[in-house]
Amino acid sequence: MRIGQLAAASGVTTKAIRFYEKAGVLPAPARQASGYRQYDHGAIERLAFVRAAQAAGLTLRQITDVVSARENSGPPCQHVVDLLEQHAGSLERRIAELTALLAQVRRLGHRATTLDPAQCHPSQVCHVIPPSDVGTPSS
Repeated sequence: MRIGQLAAASGVTTKAIRFYEKAGVLPAPARQASGYRQYDHGAIERLAFVRAAQAAGLTLRQITDVVSARENSGPPCQHVVDLLEQHAGSLERRIAELTALLAQVRRLGHRATTLDPAQCHPSQVCHVIPPSDVGTPSS
């Protein structure tokens, strides 16, 4: 199948397909005498894997490593498990940061309900967010 057909079948743009080829995630296809790319049906499965791996949060570099491991030494299951564990740890840290930020924003929002705008000192932009609260999330 040609690149347009692959794009339609996989839901991936032709531009992305070319990018994935260049990145090494999708093997370079055979070429027709006219120079057009000629893909086999395995390209659809490979692109489905790439999309699923991206949806799981893996980077293109990580996906390239997984594909390379598969091609060079067989099923990369343990490598994928390790990547997913690292990603889960990163997500947990980010969730903790966002939870702390949410608490700070809620605290400032509550503080705003107790302040009188007329009491705002002229040297302050807004006394709802005092400079001492910048960058110090509260738990």
